[in-house]
Parts: sequence; structure tokens; C-alpha cells
Amino acid sequence: MSPGALDGTVIEPVMLEDVLPDGGSHGSGPLIAVVAPLNFPGLTTETRDLIVRFTGSALATLVELGARVNVIDISRDAPFTIDEETDGVMLLGGGDVDPTLYGHTGFVDNLYGVDRGTDERTLAAIDLGLEFGAPMLGICRGSQMINLACGGTLIPDLGENNPHRGGDGEPMFLDDPVVVVEDSRLAQILSRSRVIVRNGHHQAVGEVGEGLRVTARGVDGVVEAVEHESTWIVGVQWHPEDTDGSEEDRRALFGAFVEHSTAHAAAKRGQRTTPAV
Repeated sequence: MSPGALDGTVIEPVMLEDVLPDGGSHGSGPLIAVVAPLNFPGLTTETRDLIVRFTGSALATLVELGARVNVIDISRDAPFTIDEETDGVMLLGGGDVDPTLYGHTGFVDNLYGVDRGTDERTLAAIDLGLEFGAPMLGICRGSQMINLACGGTLIPDLGENNPHRGGDGEPMFLDDPVVVVEDSRLAQILSRSRVIVRNGHHQAVGEVGEGLRVTARGVDGVVEAVEHESTWIVGVQWHPEDTDGSEEDRRALFGAFVEHSTAHAAAKRGQRTTPAV
């Protein structure tokens, strides 16, 4: 059944073939499980196009950097595998998280795309990634879900004056300045502490989960990135895979993730490598 837009228009669902790059399952690079909620309730033509463009960009970048990809459409209620063969886990964006998952039961303005099954399957995927010690990179919703998996909460809506998303009649995504903590992995990866990113969110990390620390904020103080204090787990609220943003920053961030996934694969084989960041 195709998801329907709020005006009743039938939107064709996003399929794996819409986003898969050539050569994604070939080669000898690290195997990355890409957890992608390709569909959600209320999907519109605009959001469908964004999902295809953003997911396609993320997958193509991973493959260009030498990784193999196992794309898990987590919006499908179907079995999936993240096991000892998985060398890294990437979690992509999508609809809003069900607020009751983090204890919020009141009305939430601007809530869209909520699918409790997708949320629960995503949390299960994160738990499996943690169990196998795989490096993890979360983007937007993916970063929020990492925080929830570690026991944190979200701010369900940033309010009318939210500077991290386009307003009515404007494009959803915009250039947004963030400040990165200087001693963080993220600052080492991006080689600077002030970054212009592509943002389009109305929710954000609230209470930070156990073992995580905040490593970037918007100029208004909103959390824009977290990372684990001991394990290579990085979550960014923005969309580095947006092709309207910096290709250099995208390749730097994805490259660091692939490098650590490669090191994780080597460690499982008893080899030794030393990632730069």
C-alpha cells in the first residue's frame, strides 16, 4: 500500500532500487549496515524526493570511499541482520520519533511521520550494533535515536522561532552555523570548530544519554551533535549527505566512519590498524 500525503494524494513508496548505488555489495571494504526509514506516514512528494536524494547521496559516498553497504529499510516490518559480519552501522533520517518513547504524552506541534514500529526496530538495530561493538554514525533522526538508546530524551518541538528549519513557504533545509567542541572527534574530523551545515529539524536532543557528551551546538544552544565518550559513536543533527551542502565535510565525516569500520573489521581478523581520528 502506498503511503498517502496529508491531502489524500497517493505517493509511491520509496523502494531500495530508488536509492541503491552501483557496486554497493562488491569489493573488499568494510560492510556497513545502513539503517534507513525509507517511508513513513504522511509522506509527500517533497519529502519523498528528499529521502531519495539524501539516501542516495549517503550510499554513493560510502561506496566511493570503498565500503560495502547492506541497506536495511527499517520502515518495513521484516527481519533484518546486524551481526558479527557487520563492520559499522549508519543510521539515516526520517520521520519524527514517537514522543511517548521518551516519556512525553502531551500535544506536540509540527509532529509528522510517526511510526512506532520503525522506532522500535531502529532501537533494536542500535542495540545490536552496540552488542557487536561496531562504529556508529547517526544522522538527524539517527542521532536522536542513538541518544534515546542510551537513555536520553528529545525536545519534541523547538517552537515557532526555530532557526534550524525553513519557515512557511520556504525550503525546509537551510544553511545553519554550529559550534563544535574543540577537543571532540568531530572537531578533529572537520578541522575547525565553526561549521555551516545543512539543517531542517524541529526536534533535538534533550537530556543526554548515558556515556554520550554534547560535541556541537547551534548558536542558540540547541544540541547539534553528540558522541560516545569511549566508543566510536558519533551523531550529528544536521544532514552532511545533503548534496546542497559541503562535499568536503561529507567526505571527511563519512571517511572517518569508514576508516574506523575498516579498523573494526581488521580487529576481528586479529590485524592491527590505527585510524587517524
